[in-house]
Amino acid sequence: MHKKSFLQYLIVIVLITLFIGLISCKKNYTPKPRGYFRIDLPEKDYQKFHSDCPYSFDYPTYASINIDSSKNAEPCWINMDFNRIGGRLHISYKDVNNNIGQILEDSRKLAYKHSIKADAIHEQVFIKPDKRVFGILYEIDGNAASSVQFFITDSISHYVRGALYFNVEPNKDSLAPVIRFIKEDIIVMIETFEWK
Repeated sequence: MHKKSFLQYLIVIVLITLFIGLISCKKNYTPKPRGYFRIDLPEKDYQKFHSDCPYSFDYPTYASINIDSSKNAEPCWINMDFNRIGGRLHISYKDVNNNIGQILEDSRKLAYKHSIKADAIHEQVFIKPDKRVFGILYEIDGNAASSVQFFITDSISHYVRGALYFNVEPNKDSLAPVIRFIKEDIIVMIETFEWK
């Protein structure tokens, strides 16, 4: 008799569990796609960067420029900080002393070092002979640490290199709108660039 009452008790528990399971599943579950934070991008507006350095350019009003204070920094190295967006454009300057070929090759190597994580690397050439401004912008697609890099030179005396980084783990899907937005600013910077 003891075995029979245990079996009845077990059947009642199973039936109650099934009943609760059936009435609680009225709505079908649909998995939701992963979402990203909405990023409100500021209005485009530019101002002129002037300093004691041998170059000037236009940069966005929503960015701040600070002298690079890292221990390896050289004169005229600056950082353009996009504080609201969490990005930083590292800009370095070098004098050219009959070594332009080596400097340009180093710049290319630094851009293509990201090819391990990159889906593709696109090059956009800038040539302004009247202002002696020549350069290449590298757009690095994928989850690379730096998604936009560039260099500008007069091919005789001056060389400037820039690399864009974000203060977050690279994720091409969530960063894509911000990268496009800042890339436009970098292009304005290159197009308005002048040597002193």
